[in-house]
Amino acid sequence: MERTILHLDLNTFLVSVERLREPRLNGKPVLIGSESDRGVVASCSYEARAFGVRSAMPMRMAKQLCPEAIILRGDSGAYLRKSDEVTEMIRATVPLFEKSSVDEFYVDLSGTDRFHGSWKLAGELRQRIIKESGLPNSFGLSSNKTVSKVATGEAKHGNGEWRVEHGTEKPFLAPMPIERIPGVGGKTAHLLRSMGVAKINTLQELKTDLLHRLLGEHGPVLWRKANGIDDSPVIAWHERKSISTERTFERDTIDVAMLRGMLTAMTESLAFQLRKGPKLTSCVAVKIRYADMNTHTRQLRMGYTACDHLLLPVVHDLFRTLYDRRQRIRLVGVRFSHLVGGGHQIDAFTDTEEAMGLYQAMDRIRKRFGDRTVMRASGMEAHSIGRMDNPFDGQAPVLLANRRS
Repeated sequence: MERTILHLDLNTFLVSVERLREPRLNGKPVLIGSESDRGVVASCSYEARAFGVRSAMPMRMAKQLCPEAIILRGDSGAYLRKSDEVTEMIRATVPLFEKSSVDEFYVDLSGTDRFHGSWKLAGELRQRIIKESGLPNSFGLSSNKTVSKVATGEAKHGNGEWRVEHGTEKPFLAPMPIERIPGVGGKTAHLLRSMGVAKINTLQELKTDLLHRLLGEHGPVLWRKANGIDDSPVIAWHERKSISTERTFERDTIDVAMLRGMLTAMTESLAFQLRKGPKLTSCVAVKIRYADMNTHTRQLRMGYTACDHLLLPVVHDLFRTLYDRRQRIRLVGVRFSHLVGGGHQIDAFTDTEEAMGLYQAMDRIRKRFGDRTVMRASGMEAHSIGRMDNPFDGQAPVLLANRRS
């Protein structure tokens, strides 16, 4: 039986979600990311790309290339919800799929030609996603994951659908630049181009032992991809085992009160994502990066929970023990791992009915109006809080602030 692999990509996913929420953004250059010059572009619209802007580009450069761009900080909660929505559509349609990122999927459609036809099924899935989620998307269809991913890139320049027939993989790839091969980064591309290898057809003719000497074990793998050979399977998708967030500051700081406020906001946001799962975590980690780029992480195992008032003291204790150099900090981050499915079980000694009711009320408001609608005052705009030695005190939230009218 011939393999048939579908690669489906949600076009400019973050921008598309923002445009569903705010139609005035349609047709305009949009950048998602921190407005700070030290930030990077997380996503950009095709209108912004016309000016030379690309994802992962420093925001300062992007603003120089496209001064009229609309810059949005983004809403991770909204993006996750939309991604989950599409994931459920795919799960209900196909027997085996792999979610490789928040906006990319591989689907094994081998054997479907006997029944519905893989091309027809792929087209119907794409249209369903467009109709029910409002998200534009493109797909590539071929015998393997590498060629299908490249085909998706071609589809974005056409009607959103592209098929590479079995046996035509090598000539399909041949005229393309080497950067089109998944896994070829800047350093590899620079090395190959320095040898005169600019197009895939040249790479296809190189000896594998030469590539092995140049690139190690990655060399023969790269040769196989260039020739349209990829036996890697579609791995059945399982839900992630960790969630995390981090923040790079515009200016390095030693403002401990602001840092604590930022950690509070991060912890609340992640805990809300857990409860929405519903998920529980049993491992908490805090990361800090100093101005000299030295990065340190410390973690602690604990009982399974998704409650702010249990997670916050752990996060701040970890920060207190981790931040021992008294140097300026460039970045802080929080990660919850060892996730399992399930809701929080009330502890008769530490939880109260009022606290649990408050969490439920907060989460209902957040689900309706957004992740940042309700939060502790200490976690609002970190620069505006006063200095407090320990604003959490191991208690359930009692001081809330609404950021929207």
